[in-house]
Amino acid sequence: MSPDKTHVYFMPGLAASPLIFEHIRLPEDEFELHYLEWEVPEGDESLSAYAQRIARHVTHENPVLIGVSFGGILVQEMMAFVRAQRVIIISSVKSSTEFPRRMKFARATKAYKLIPVRLFLNVERLSELSLGAKIKQRLKLYEKFLSVRDPNYLNWALEKVITWDRRRPDDRVIHIHGDDDRVFPIKYTSGCIVVKGGTHIMILNRFRWLNENLPRIIKGEPLND
Repeated sequence: MSPDKTHVYFMPGLAASPLIFEHIRLPEDEFELHYLEWEVPEGDESLSAYAQRIARHVTHENPVLIGVSFGGILVQEMMAFVRAQRVIIISSVKSSTEFPRRMKFARATKAYKLIPVRLFLNVERLSELSLGAKIKQRLKLYEKFLSVRDPNYLNWALEKVITWDRRRPDDRVIHIHGDDDRVFPIKYTSGCIVVKGGTHIMILNRFRWLNENLPRIIKGEPLND
């Protein structure tokens, strides 16, 4: 292991496993990749306390933190406990002001408490139903990449996403976002590196763009046109 390599830590999206990064390849002579995983929260653990706990798994100095979706929110909270050279979020938000109106409504009304998270626990059963091909394909993705099905975690995670109260983006955060993201529509975001045709799961279907451009983004170099 070369001490000159940049250590890059990846945090997946809500309830997802590090398998979502299976297609991400960075030059091995420059980067060493590490994968963080979700853990079950301890009671009504605050997001900050949880971030501190996950940050203990970052064992290298001056690392790069990359988070997807809720993982992007988490790595921003981890900045209080990790001195990172770069923090990159993908398909995520830099503050609660970038939430779509439906998420702001859910926060104001606490409607998120009505979401039946146990549906996440029965993805296999759902995929057996007579559903459209597109829905079945999406359920197959969930079945493959969903790693945490503990209802306590799911309830906790949904609440922490909806109630995240960062009002001012941190200027140090680099934001990569798809212009076809339906979860966090780009019209509510600003200051992003825009990926044309990128959806909320572009870590899976736009990995070639990421493989080409992440090394430059990490090193602070200009992107290709």
